[in-house]
Order: sequence, then C-alpha cells, then structure tokens
Amino acid sequence: MKIALAQINTKVGDLNGNTDKITDFTQRAVKQGADLAVFPELSITGYPPKDLLDFEAFIEDNIAQIEKLKEYSFKTAILCGFIDKNTAAAGKKHFNAAAFIHNGEIIAKCHKNLLPFYDVFDETRYFEPSNKPVIVNFKGKNIGLTICEDIWNDKDDLDRSLYKHNPITELVKNGADLILNISASPYTINKEKERFSVIGSIASKYSIPIVYVNQIGGNDDLLFDGSSFAVDKTGSIKVRCSDFIEDIAIYDTENNTGEIHKYSDSEEKSIFKALRIGLQDYCKKMKFPKVILGLSGGIDSAVTAAIAAFALGGSNVLGITLPSMYSSQGSIDDSKKLAQNLNIQFKEIPITNLFTSYIKNIQPEEGVLMDLAEENLQARIRANILMMYSNRYGHLLLSTGNKSEISVGYCTLYGDMSGGLNLLSDLPKTMVYRLARFINKDHEIIPESILTKPPSAELRPDQKDQDSLPPYEILDDILKMFIEENKMPSEIAQKYPAETVQKIIKKINNSEYKRKQATLGLKITTKAFGSGRRFPIVQGYDFKI
Repeated sequence: MKIALAQINTKVGDLNGNTDKITDFTQRAVKQGADLAVFPELSITGYPPKDLLDFEAFIEDNIAQIEKLKEYSFKTAILCGFIDKNTAAAGKKHFNAAAFIHNGEIIAKCHKNLLPFYDVFDETRYFEPSNKPVIVNFKGKNIGLTICEDIWNDKDDLDRSLYKHNPITELVKNGADLILNISASPYTINKEKERFSVIGSIASKYSIPIVYVNQIGGNDDLLFDGSSFAVDKTGSIKVRCSDFIEDIAIYDTENNTGEIHKYSDSEEKSIFKALRIGLQDYCKKMKFPKVILGLSGGIDSAVTAAIAAFALGGSNVLGITLPSMYSSQGSIDDSKKLAQNLNIQFKEIPITNLFTSYIKNIQPEEGVLMDLAEENLQARIRANILMMYSNRYGHLLLSTGNKSEISVGYCTLYGDMSGGLNLLSDLPKTMVYRLARFINKDHEIIPESILTKPPSAELRPDQKDQDSLPPYEILDDILKMFIEENKMPSEIAQKYPAETVQKIIKKINNSEYKRKQATLGLKITTKAFGSGRRFPIVQGYDFKI
C-alpha cells in the first residue's frame, strides 16, 4: 500500500477553502499512485476552531464538507479530520473526529480518545472523549486510527501519564498492524526531534509502523511546522516531509520505502522559517497587504524588518525611524542602511518638536524633567505616528519587543507595545542576536554596527539596557528557568545571586498587567506569554528565596 502524507496549511473556519485544498492534494496523491491520502487533525475546520464550535451551523457546514469529499475517494481513499456530533444524551455535544472515506462512503470514523487540557490546549472545553479503539481493514492492512494526543500517553516516554489509558496499547491488542496519526501539533523549538524520538520509540516497542501527519502554517499565535513522517516497526524514519511548507510524500508499506524531503538543519533556520510563515499567514489570512514598523537602529526592529522583507517582499514593508533629541546619529544611519539592504520603503520623522509641544501643553510649569513618564512619552508619540500610518494605509503595525524585555516590563504600554502582531515576543534577546547572525550568514543584511553596539532604548542621555538589567545571557537563563521550567527562585538562586534573582522575579510578576494588554505574539518556546500562560494579574504569593 502507498500512503500519501499530505500536510496542508488550513485557515480556521474556511470550510470551503480547506476542503478544496484536501481535494487538490488528494488529486496529487492519485497522480503519485497513492492508495490512501492522510490529512491533519481537523483539516476541514482548521485548528484550533475554539468558540466557533459553539455555533451549530458551523458543525453542520463542516459535516457537509465530508459529503463533498466522497466523490474524490474512488481512486484514493481519504483520511481527514472534522467535527462529528455526539448523539448520546450525556456529555459534550461534539467529537474531535477523523473520517476514513473510500469508494464514496465513510467506511470508518475515529473519535479522539485523549483530549489535551494544558498549555495552549483546551479540548475538554469543547469535545467528548472516546474510549473505543478504531481499526479499519484496508488493502490487507489492519489500520489503527488515532488523533494527535492519542499517541502521546505511553508511560515509557513520560514522567507522568496524564490519562488513564493508552490508545496505542489497545489498538495493538486488537490486532492493528499499522497506525495512522493525524495531528495539529504546534511548533516549539526542537519539537520535531521530540516527536521523532517518542513516536519512533513507540513503533519500536510495539513493532508497528506509524504514519504521522501534521498541519503547517500560522493560526493566530500558534505556528505549525508540519514535519510529517513515517517510521517502520524498528522506529527508523522512512518518510519525512519538509518543515513549514505544504508538502506531500509517499510511504510504500510493501517495500518499506519513502521520500526524505529537505529540512531545517539548525535551530536558527527553523525559527526563521517559523516566524516567516507566521507573518505570511497572518497577513494573508487577515488580508493585510503590507506591514509597517518603527526602525530604532536596534537589533529587535532590524530582525523584525528583515523577517518581514523575506516574508512579504521589501516593497510591502514600510520602516519609519522616529528620532528624538536622544537618538544617536549612528542609530539613524543604521536604520537607513538596513532599509537599503532590505530594499524596503523608508521614512524619517523626527519627534523632538512633538515631544516639546506635549510637555509645554501638559505641564508647562514643570519643564522637561526627564523622568520615566517623559521617557515613555517619547515611545507613545512614536506609537501614535505609526498607528496613524497603519490606519491611513491599512498596513499591519508590527511591534518589535523581545521576550526578555516583555518579561520584566522593559517596554511601554501604548508605546512600543502597540501593534497588531509581534514576531519576537517569544524570542529571548540572546536568541534575537543568534537569529540576526543567521540572517547575515551569506552577506551583510543587518548592519554589523547594529549587532555590536550596546542595546539601548535611547530615551535619555547615554542610556543602556544594562543600566537597568543584568547581562542578557544571565537574564535570559533566569527567565527560562522561571517562566518555561517553573523553577522556584530558591532553585534559581543556586546558580545566580539571590538579590538578582529576587529582583527579576519581582519585575516579571509586577509586569503581568502589561502583558495582558500586549499585542498578539508568535509562540516558539514551550511557554509563551499569551494563551498558554495563565498567570493572575492580582496575586499575593510571595516568591521569596
């Protein structure tokens, strides 16, 4: 049997568009001689559909798409994800489901057994879990059907099982000799290596081939890398699709052979692709033709501008530098050079006179004090100008703050935090520098002076980030341990001075109210600010050492 792994980029709620894509890839599978085309989890609705599931018409329309697919199932069978109804009197009204369609009929349905309820997942809110293993006999194979999380509960690969049963064990006991898993597994750095390891281990343990098909693309803050693959019964990878592009690859179960497609060979390349497709998809799916951003002459806006230019083309990016009386000539020149290197549109709009006018009109008796309020005023003046351009021309405003700054509140509400999308909000500062070096790997795109000068907000004379923060190498490590690894300050203080740790943790917690108002950011780490981190703004727990 030849199985086509068809990883596609779906748009949440675009039922017709997603179905058209399934039929297109099914026809491509037919041309490649496939007996079965396998598509990702909820490929008809897109993942995650969230509260669209509260509308019964949406459920009915999604089921109607299955009917359309039947006419394309005569030459090649189709396995795809959709929402099915729960006809029982009790429980949630819907199942996260898969339909196996062949010769114009649904020959099997699978309902997801294990519903994730951690990090960005909230499936128990919407779906009823199943506990029935589903095996379909097709082309002489007993094929076990699973959906995403169903394959992630083998005790040998986990510190602690989240669920009381293991669907894989049940499928093997019931005679499955091949397992298909359709997935919508969000990207995080090195997540594909974890998938290869866990699924390869399961295949080897049970001596059973496994085909894993994941979606690609960006939906809101979530990014999906695809990276679909098939392993044989020894756990060896026989098929692998590319990452971050729509792709189709064939696995021949008879000969145990398949296609290995090009794949990212470094963390930096993978992250670059993730952020690029995240911006591309957000603009395409939200119908933003162009983007705008402020160019400060610093590393964050430079990396953001570079990704935007690669994602959308330089002609669709407008960079505006907004110097004040504290902006260095070097920063202005660096912004101009960056814009030239990227071939993006560029404007320079000084804000000194605007700033002076604000002060004269707001507090004429005080004069210029240059306290924190007046530093932040500069950022807010810049945001007003950028938002005016965004408003007038319909450009998406990109904010440029990184995870390190957002973590400790080194950012200005309604100032540099303004925007419609932030590409770097889940990238620590040290990773921003690594990404900049990757962007410059073939030739200089980001001026070297941007990479080598000390980071500064340039909101007061001779200001440097390190005046207020520890070195970024230290800060980023503390942030990772506290935010992503949930380590207590006492544990972190075994590595770094207690006073430094305590100060950083306090800044993180005191800045929660800011982050709740921050622009949408793209998730690339195991714990991003946004839908996956549900920390209270008002809380009294003392994270003391």
